[in-house]
Formats: sequence, structure tokens, C-alpha cells
Amino acid sequence: MMASAKGNHQGRRASLSTLRLGILLVTSFLFGLAVCSSFFLWKIHNNDPILSDSHLPHYHNVASAKAEFTKSQTALQQSSSSSSILEGLRILVTIASFDFMQLPHLEEVLDGFRDLCYSGSKVDIVIYTTVVYPVAFIDMFNDRMRCNNPSPNAGLTTTMILKPNHVRLHLVDFHRRLFYDRIDQYDVFIYTEDDIRISPTTVGAYLHETNRVESIVGAEHATDFNVGIVRYEYDFPENVVITDKTRHATENVTRVYWEHLGKPVFEKAVDKVEDEELSPYYISMHLHHQGMYLATASLLKAWKDRKNCKFDEIRDRPANPKKPSQPTEGTQRVWMSSQMLYGGRHCGVKQLLPVENFGQLTVLHLPNKNYRRVGKQGRIGGNDNAPKNEFSDGTEVFQQAHPLLLKALELHVEMKKEFPSLQKSNIVDGQYTGVRVVDTDVKKHHFDRDHKAAFVKRLDAYKEYVSRGGYMIESDMNLDVEGWTMEA
Repeated sequence: MMASAKGNHQGRRASLSTLRLGILLVTSFLFGLAVCSSFFLWKIHNNDPILSDSHLPHYHNVASAKAEFTKSQTALQQSSSSSSILEGLRILVTIASFDFMQLPHLEEVLDGFRDLCYSGSKVDIVIYTTVVYPVAFIDMFNDRMRCNNPSPNAGLTTTMILKPNHVRLHLVDFHRRLFYDRIDQYDVFIYTEDDIRISPTTVGAYLHETNRVESIVGAEHATDFNVGIVRYEYDFPENVVITDKTRHATENVTRVYWEHLGKPVFEKAVDKVEDEELSPYYISMHLHHQGMYLATASLLKAWKDRKNCKFDEIRDRPANPKKPSQPTEGTQRVWMSSQMLYGGRHCGVKQLLPVENFGQLTVLHLPNKNYRRVGKQGRIGGNDNAPKNEFSDGTEVFQQAHPLLLKALELHVEMKKEFPSLQKSNIVDGQYTGVRVVDTDVKKHHFDRDHKAAFVKRLDAYKEYVSRGGYMIESDMNLDVEGWTMEA
């Protein structure tokens, strides 16, 4: 009996020892895994030109821009339910902006994304461009894009990535690789051209409708659809300049969807949705060009593996086999923003627009000029007998606005001269947090001599600006506010 009890006691001791050893081994394995994972993420972070501290500024008013990369969608929804659908949302925005030609529109576009930060989102903006902005303009951008939302869930960064100007129309390609490289670090991805005004309403409505579609058809079938966008302009009279004398001419001006023509509307411009579950609530446009798109991380992952899609692969727009320079389904920008995704011979994702909330997913096309093309030769609604669509030949002379008008850049420079003590606006925790300029993809010897001189001069001035903490000195403020885009 005693021998049996002694044997049982020893067995229990052996089992206890085995349990302790098992716990120790599991703990050691998990600790090693955590260390390796941390090292791996640190390695990625420090070797990556977008994520590294040398290129991407910290979120303003956020202790760590690197935290919460693994934040779950469930946690995000729980956080949002108590405040806003945009609260804590991690958004990656990419903008194709070739040069200074559309700068007035780009300024408005950036204002819209800053508003997202004030709505509670963490927003990283990446602008692909081929030009270097002068320090004074970057300093003005820094003041405009500073998001003073005290919420730890909000933040904003802006990065300009320089590309060689010979990429031309292929500037629209670069966002796609960035999206898939960062697929697990953001909740929403936005690609846009530099002349489309996107607001917090746009993003909030997109998320609302995306969740609604999934609730109706299920998560798997929902990847066959994407909530779309429709661009609008205002149809100001073509032969009138709006002044005090002619301001009454705007009485009948309204929003027009110039890309979507034809009547009856539901035969020529708008399509009904074939899916029986979605057809009571959604429509799609017959022409699905948007100039932009939004997507969630889960949709991007699904489209990567979708049959005939390969959305992660950058490729040229379809062309005439006998004449490759002639596109058959739109230009490269049309291809990357819309046709690859919605084209029936490609990804075949169905564009959806909500009937009830349609106006919330319409966006202003800031140039407000394309409606004037309608009915012209070679344009929508035009024929061989229609009026010609005239293009610039470089000989035009424009009457400039009155020189007494106070320009934004002029006022910005004068304020900085008047308040020299405010030199730490762009420093957080001892680090520069303003607009970052990344030039790793540019080979300066490809430029002609004059262009190279201007490029190097501005880039060197920017680097000095960052090194001293992001404030201007006299040489930065000594620029021609009338013609700075042409300065060498």
C-alpha cells in the first residue's frame, strides 16, 4: 500500500515536472517569436523608404506612428460605433500630380484629406510628382496640413515622392505596388488624380455602403462589387465670365454628370444591377470611369487572386495590336483608375452606387471644364459635323488678375517674416514632422542642364530646411511669388 502511494506520488512529481518543462518551452518559443517578429518589423521599417523615419513624418499629436499595425477590424468597428465611422481609421492616400499645372486643384484635394484627420482618421498622403516645390511653398503646406486633432486615433502625414519626368502618363502606376506592400497596415486605400475633391463624407459613405453590401450578399460574394464614384461639374454658361454684372447667369447653373449621357437615362447612362439582392438598392453607371477609386484591404486582397484580374500587377492599358500607341479602352490613367477593375474582360468587378445616398458618392471635378467638351468633335456626344474641340497651341495670352490681390504664398512669407520666433511649429519630440520629399528614384543626370540646376537647388534648400527643424531663413523667403514655378 505504502509502495503504491509512493509510486503515485513520484508519478505526480514527474507529471508536474513535465508540465513545468512544457510551460517553459512554450514560453521560450513565444518569447523568441516575439523577438524575431519585432526585429523583422524593425528591419522593414528602417529599410523602407516610405515607412522609415527619414521619409515619413510622425503623426502629429500621436505618441507613436508605428503602433497598432495589427489592429483588428473588429476593434476598429467597436471604436467607431461609439463616435464616428472614421474614428481611428487608417487611410493610405496616393495622388498622381505630374507638375505644377494643376496646383490650384491639388491644394483643394489636400484640404479634403486634412479634413479626414480632423474627423478622427489616421491619414498618410503620398504624392507622386516630377517637380520640386520651393521651401516657401512646402512651409505653407506644413501650416495648412498640420492636424491639431488631440485624439490619439487621429494623425496626418504628407510625403512627396519624386519620379523622373520621362514616366509621363505612367505616373499613375506607382500607387498600386505601394498599396499591396502596405496591405496589412491600413484599412482603406484611396488612389486619385490631383483634381478631384474627396471629403470625409465620401469616405464615410463608401464604408457605410461597403458594409451594407457585405451584409446583404455575404463577405465572399461582396468581393464581386465595389462602391463607386461619379464626378460632377457645374454647367456655367460657356460665353459668360461671371462678374458683378453677370452674376445672375448662375441662376440656373447646376451639377452635371458630363461623362454620363443619353436618354432614356436608364437605357443609355445608367444600368440596373443584375444581382437580385442588390438591385432594389443600387445602380451602376454605363460608363464607369472615375479618375479615382477607394478600396478596403480585404477587397484588394480578393482582387489580387480574382480570375483574370491580378489587380496587384501593374501593366499597360489594352492597345490596338497593329498600332500599340493607340489605346482601345482608354488611356493609362483611365486603365489604372477604373477600366482594369470594372472592365468585363479584366477584373469584372461590378460598380455599385446607392440610390438613396447617391449624392454622397459624387465628387467635384475641380477644373470644371470637361462639360464644355460635350458635343464636340471626337468627344462624348459629338460627331463629324459637330463644332471642333479646340486645344491650346501655346500662343494664348491671358489677362492676369489684378496685381493688388493678396496671394496666399505672399501672405505666408510676410507672416513668417513678422513672427520669426515661431520656428518650432514643425518639430515634435525634437523631430521634423512636416512634408517629406523622397528623391531616391530620380537620377539627376537625366535632366537637361537648366532643369537639373533648378532641381538640385530646390532639393538642397529643402534638405537644409529640414536639418534646421523646418523653418525658413531669408534665402527661402526671397522668391518671386508671381512666377516661382518657372524659377531656376
